[in-house]
Amino acid sequence: MIKLIKYFFQSIFVYFFLILGKVIGLKLSRFFFSNLFKFLSKFIRPKAIVEKNLDIYSKDISKQEKEKIAESMWSNYGMTFIEYIFLRNFRKSNSHIKIIGENKLEKVVNGKPVLFISGHFANFELMSMEITKRKIPLATIYRPLNNFFINPLMEYLRKKYICKNQIKKGVSGVREAIDYIKKKNSVALMIDQRVSEGEKINLFGKLALTTTLPAQLSKKYNLSIIPVFIKRTEENNFVIEFQNEVNPSDYKDKLALSQKLNSILEKMISKNPGQWIWTHDRWK
Repeated sequence: MIKLIKYFFQSIFVYFFLILGKVIGLKLSRFFFSNLFKFLSKFIRPKAIVEKNLDIYSKDISKQEKEKIAESMWSNYGMTFIEYIFLRNFRKSNSHIKIIGENKLEKVVNGKPVLFISGHFANFELMSMEITKRKIPLATIYRPLNNFFINPLMEYLRKKYICKNQIKKGVSGVREAIDYIKKKNSVALMIDQRVSEGEKINLFGKLALTTTLPAQLSKKYNLSIIPVFIKRTEENNFVIEFQNEVNPSDYKDKLALSQKLNSILEKMISKNPGQWIWTHDRWK
C-alpha cells in the first residue's frame, strides 16, 4: 500500500511537469528541467551511487571534474525527461539530428537484420527513432518503469513515435526478440544496465553483471552487431554515430564477445562521460 501511494503521488508530479513542459515549450522546458534536476540531485539517494561509480570509472580525475560530470549528467537527465513530451516534434523533423556512418545501414536496409547496441547516452530514445525513420524493420527491448501509473504513457509514446515493436525485458521478451529476428527484423537494446541474470564481465577494471543477450543472439543467428553512439551538442541538437560492425565469428564464445561489447561501451562513456546515466548501480 505504501508503494502504491508513493507511485501515485510520483505520477501526479510527473504528469504535472509534463503538462507544464508542453505549455512553456521545448526550449524553456529544457532550461527549467536541466536546472531542476541539478538542484534535486543534492537531496536524493542516487547521489551516493553516482559518486561510487565515478570512483570506479577513474581514480585519476579530480573531485571537481567528477562533480562536473555528475552535474552534466543531471542536466542531461532533466532535458531527456521533458523531451518525452516532444517526441512527436523529433519524429517529424530532421533539423535536430546529424547522422555519422549512415552507410553502415546499407545491408540492413537490404533485408539483413542486425543487432543495434548502445547505452543510456544523451536522449537514448532517438537511436531507435532514427533507425525506424529509415524504414528499417526494428524491435526494441526496453525495461518497463516500476511506476505503473506512469509506465502506460511511456509505452504509448515509445510505440507511437519511437518504434512500434516494443519488447519487455525478461524471459518472454527473449522469445519475442527471436520471433522478430526470424521475421527479418533487427533488434535494438541497451547493454549498460546491471542484470541479475547476467555474467560478471570487466567494465573499467572491475567485474560488473552484464547482459550476454546480444552475444547469444549474435552467435546463434549469425547477426552482426552495430554499436550506436549518441551525444547532445551545446545547441541541444544530437549526433548519432553508427560505428563499425562487430562480427560474431571473430569471438570464440559469448563471454569473449560480451567483453568486446563492454570495451566498446567503455570507449563511448569515456568519450562523453557527462551524458551517460551514472545512477545505474552497475558494480553492485
